[in-house]
Amino acid sequence: MISNKFFCFCDAAEPWQLGFQDPASSTIEGMLHFHNLLMVYLVFIGTFVFWMLYYVVHNFQETSNYLSIEKFTHSSTLEIVWTIIPAIVLVFLGVPSFALLYCLDEWFNPEVNLKIIGHQWYWSYEYSDALKEDAKDNTIGFDSYLLAESDLIPGSFRLLEVDHKIVLPVNTHIRLLVTAADVLHCWAIPSFGIKIDACPGRLAQGSLFIKREGIFYGQCSEICGVNHGFMPIAVKVVNRLKYLEWLLGLMESK
Repeated sequence: MISNKFFCFCDAAEPWQLGFQDPASSTIEGMLHFHNLLMVYLVFIGTFVFWMLYYVVHNFQETSNYLSIEKFTHSSTLEIVWTIIPAIVLVFLGVPSFALLYCLDEWFNPEVNLKIIGHQWYWSYEYSDALKEDAKDNTIGFDSYLLAESDLIPGSFRLLEVDHKIVLPVNTHIRLLVTAADVLHCWAIPSFGIKIDACPGRLAQGSLFIKREGIFYGQCSEICGVNHGFMPIAVKVVNRLKYLEWLLGLMESK
């Protein structure tokens, strides 16, 4: 039996999981708050609609003597009410919705730039601003492939582990630049609340602010061919000191 210690800092989907994964960024926290607010409205609206359906079916049937459908043809007051109330509800939903949308589009001066390139069927990553400006090649990077089952260690996740994980610092503004080399891909990590399409010939941009350390998993979310289900994403989030040490080691091995 595998000890629980292997899973303490791994954010991956659990078997038969229906809800959200634990949030790790400000982006997904805002989405969860809006989702919870939306569910409150949906519960009340759904309950009211089903009650109205029951009321109409029960009281306006042919065998009922309580109300006669011939005496109830139209109601101007009712039409005004069922027009105004949904409009008010939409306003109350629209205000937090637009606030969240504009917060997601708000850009900060990034401290780390990560370029992501989708291939059939693996990911490539480049840290373009890691070296000095006068360096001949101001880019360091690596390819990230799915780890074969024979290479997995106890506690690893099948179809989610990679040979080279992305390493990012915690509590840092990060800019993601996403593109593809061949066909459409999609870089998505549920715990970050981020999902960016990778389109050949185009450069998509996203922002990320991770609030806790750990190992986070995702997968390509755009059908990109026969091995679409075998190009996972693994991100290791560490403190800034460990990130700089890892980056220095990557630069020395370059």
